Amino acid sequence: MLQTPSGGAGNGAAAADTGPMSIGAVLSVLREEFPEVTISKIRFLESEGLIEPQRTPSGYRKFSVGDVERLGHVLRMQRDHYLPLKVIREHLAAMERGEAVQLPVLSRPGDGEAARETAADAPAPARIGRRQLLAAAGVGERELAEWESYGLLTQVEDGVYDAEAVTLAGLITELGRFGIEPRHLRVMKAAADREAGLVDQVVAPLRRHRNPQTRAHAEARTKELAGLAVKLHAALVQSALGVRLS
Repeated sequence: MLQTPSGGAGNGAAAADTGPMSIGAVLSVLREEFPEVTISKIRFLESEGLIEPQRTPSGYRKFSVGDVERLGHVLRMQRDHYLPLKVIREHLAAMERGEAVQLPVLSRPGDGEAARETAADAPAPARIGRRQLLAAAGVGERELAEWESYGLLTQVEDGVYDAEAVTLAGLITELGRFGIEPRHLRVMKAAADREAGLVDQVVAPLRRHRNPQTRAHAEARTKELAGLAVKLHAALVQSALGVRLS
């Protein structure tokens, strides 16, 4: 049985006394810790070889407790450490061999100064150093420098990146497996910048409002609009290609 790097048993413990579960039952277990997880997400992780549930003669998936625990580990490493699937796959293999796994530690500006923060302060975004980013993404300086040259990754300050850079690096790497090079991704970056600009235009009046509560609402509205923009972008790409991902 896999153990989390911190020694916990993970979500699978909630289903330790049950037999094989359907994908719907697995979803219910995982949503206790991961409210945003979906059936499509579980199927995607299966397609990437991170889990291998059994199949009934009629083709239905049946997940064991071990499968659920493994899913929990994968989702936790994505959520807490922003690791790409390639690195997660390597970590899981190491854990199965009984090896200790060192996960990148994400720092937050002002750590150690929490006593001086007030309850009204917004949490600082997670950051990751260049060396940590290279290790988490499994790439070298040359690849990272190339990504930066095309504007795919940017530093928030010297040698420091937003933690989301790990996710971006993983996606860039995965696309590279299909022959899509960083220079090809400039069009995606340009589209993302335009979409972000549109969201900023909508939210800007809230950010400039005199009422502090209205200004605080700007962040929630930004997240909501960003989520809708991402869904629309994905739907447009799928429509243009004539495919469905779920």
